[in-house]
Amino acid sequence: MSSVMGVRGLQGFVGSTCPHICTVVNFKELAENHRSKHPGCTPTIVVDAMCCLRYWYTPESWICGGQWREYFSALREFVTTFTTVGIKLIFFFDGMVEQHKRDEWVKRRLKNNREISRIFHYIKSHKEQPGRNMFFIPSGLAIFTRFALKTLGQETLCSLREADYEVASYGLQNNCLGILGEDTDYLIYDTSPYFSISELCLESLNTIMLCREKLCESLNLKLADLPLLACLLGNDIIPEGMFESFRYKCLSSYTSAKENFDKKGNIILAVADHISKVLHLHQGEKKLEEMLPLGPNKALFYKGVASYLLPGQKSPWFFQKPKDVITLDKQVVSMCTDPESKQEVLMCTDPEYKQEVSMCTHPESKQGVPMCTDPESKQEVPMCTDPESKQEVPMCTDPESKKGTPIYTHPESKHEVPMCADPELKQEVPMCTHPEIKQKLPIGTDPEFKLESPMCTNPGIKQEDPMNLEPEIKQQVTMVSDPEILKVAQAQHVQGESYLVYNIMSSGEIECSNTLEDALDQALPSQAFAYRPVRQRVYALLLGDGRDDSSSCPTVKEWFVYSGNPLKHPDLVRPLPMNLAGGTPSLKLLWLNQEPEIQARRLDTLLACFDLSSSREELQAVENPFKALCCLLIYLFVQVDTLCLEDLHAFVAQALCLQGKSTLQLVDLQLDYVDPRAVQLGSLLVRGLTTLVLVNSACGFPWRMSDFMPWNVFDGKLFHQKYLLSEKGYAVEVLLEQNRSQLTRFHNLKSVVCKACMKENRRIVSRQHGRSHHSGRWGREGSGSHRTSSGHSRSGQGQHWRDQGPGSRPREPDQWRRCSSSSGWSN
Repeated sequence: MSSVMGVRGLQGFVGSTCPHICTVVNFKELAENHRSKHPGCTPTIVVDAMCCLRYWYTPESWICGGQWREYFSALREFVTTFTTVGIKLIFFFDGMVEQHKRDEWVKRRLKNNREISRIFHYIKSHKEQPGRNMFFIPSGLAIFTRFALKTLGQETLCSLREADYEVASYGLQNNCLGILGEDTDYLIYDTSPYFSISELCLESLNTIMLCREKLCESLNLKLADLPLLACLLGNDIIPEGMFESFRYKCLSSYTSAKENFDKKGNIILAVADHISKVLHLHQGEKKLEEMLPLGPNKALFYKGVASYLLPGQKSPWFFQKPKDVITLDKQVVSMCTDPESKQEVLMCTDPEYKQEVSMCTHPESKQGVPMCTDPESKQEVPMCTDPESKQEVPMCTDPESKKGTPIYTHPESKHEVPMCADPELKQEVPMCTHPEIKQKLPIGTDPEFKLESPMCTNPGIKQEDPMNLEPEIKQQVTMVSDPEILKVAQAQHVQGESYLVYNIMSSGEIECSNTLEDALDQALPSQAFAYRPVRQRVYALLLGDGRDDSSSCPTVKEWFVYSGNPLKHPDLVRPLPMNLAGGTPSLKLLWLNQEPEIQARRLDTLLACFDLSSSREELQAVENPFKALCCLLIYLFVQVDTLCLEDLHAFVAQALCLQGKSTLQLVDLQLDYVDPRAVQLGSLLVRGLTTLVLVNSACGFPWRMSDFMPWNVFDGKLFHQKYLLSEKGYAVEVLLEQNRSQLTRFHNLKSVVCKACMKENRRIVSRQHGRSHHSGRWGREGSGSHRTSSGHSRSGQGQHWRDQGPGSRPREPDQWRRCSSSSGWSN
């Protein structure tokens, strides 16, 4: 899998046309120099984890669902190499997809679909894994990498917006040694030095530093010009084709075109030449729309340029009246006058990023303009106690409102950070936060991952048309109104403790990337459909405010990749009510109540999300780490009626055998051949493990997260080996490698799954006694061809996967996916 990240054409330009901006550096030497210049300050590298995943995943096998033990060892080696030389690592993960980048996200997902089709075609033709040139990262890699790093004691943060902005902001504001990633946007941000993960040699700690100052010298530009250049070339916000004709006009008038450079290289040189020789002449005198063919794309272009402005930074390319305010998602960009240049400049004040906002008055307009300031309070600060964290929070008093405002104090900088109380949301909002604010989470935090994290809350911010001269203040809307619960959800999100919970509660919109699924084999469901009923019950729990009636809950927008989904619109998915004795509990009960008996309530809720309340006693008797796996297998075998006894044997046998395997043994394991169905089954199970992470965090962590981390319960190659043996009819003793001590445990686990499935009228039979999975394409043959026995919708508690439609989607529905009256979502 490959993906172009950042500015179009810039990576190639740097490598071929402008290689002198790349310098070989050694992290150990850089760290020593940093310590000598900043005594007592630990050299810190901010890591854009999403850029690094494909480079971290070094196991040879990637097709079978993931070599998680090997991957965990590779991560440990990576971390240890840096910590040994005294370098601290801070890992950032994407927490959500911003709306203005949705089109680019969709474009990449559709491209990945084509790559996956080629992968399955190769498997069927060659019965082996394709070469590394077709590499596709295993499903769930980003999610489980977060937990692996936390297990390794690393500080891991999940973004509240696009991660590259938070990475660049953190690097700048914390005087970091640099940023490690693979995204040319880091050449555009005016932030810490940018280092390439693709060029990193872990053994020597040598890599390439890409110098933005040298890039500017080569292009005869200033640092403040780079955002403008990036948008004219095209990036994740500005489509590449938007200014294509403009770029060719620049090229046609560019007199210094070099024959030995490629066309793209000359285009970048030509656009930079136009900026330096033409646009600079009118900078501060003319607006951008008077100098560039922005047309109807003016607002988007302004948004693109402003997206590179970190807190406190300004751009000389915006020339507007000082009262104008541009709001871009959660970034507030304000106009004010630069006292040195006497011209109006763009300033960035981001309420999520450590910037206090005060007002300065423009001498002509007499209108307050937000500025990034650092006021010092000379007044006494009362204290209040946070009831959840039992932590005292200093208060500062607003002289006008006469209300106390909490303050966070950064433990290292001792810098006091005032909190702003939003009168409409009735919640306190940090005006200045720092990712290292140490605030403990309330009850419900998984005890195994007790890393302290920032407590950020969702500020009510101005939502305005970027070009509107009369800004209208609108309130940021969330799906959940309880500020206390939102505060907990956001904190768990930021520290990477939960998965999708905050996205559901704040925006009601979630996404899931590609999975290794064979679009031509309809005998197995897409994971998007297989686990949708579980997600629907989670939606009812998170959005229902403790009510049993889910009909009043809002729909959730799902951007899930599956065969036949063009991703032109999200699926609008309705919550499903849970069948739970005593009714649906409130989140305050599950998340904040510290009474011991509530833990049982949390477990009841988790099982209800899988609609497996009747199997509680059987599952409770299962030892760890197999309890969660059995829950998942019961759900899958009830939901997917093409799964057979041989599949169950393979899943259980690999989990048992994994416990006694060393990482080296798993590395040496060889497969006779690769089976496409087993590939999809491996991915289906791993997506089930990510679903368990969602449910467990939504229910207040009734189970330990480690029990469904894949390195403890699943290995792709090992499963594939057991699958091939089981498929050929080998005895259970062979699957268990003649380890008779495992035989009793095997039959116990198998019995738990089979008995639970029988309660749901699902009898798991051998493939020899049932229909072959190769003839299981009956789903496409019409409305009367789907089964209603083992694949039944079970008392209106959700549909069988074959009956699931795409939700409320404004497109033609697939003929073979029929929605019935028991549907949990609208048609």
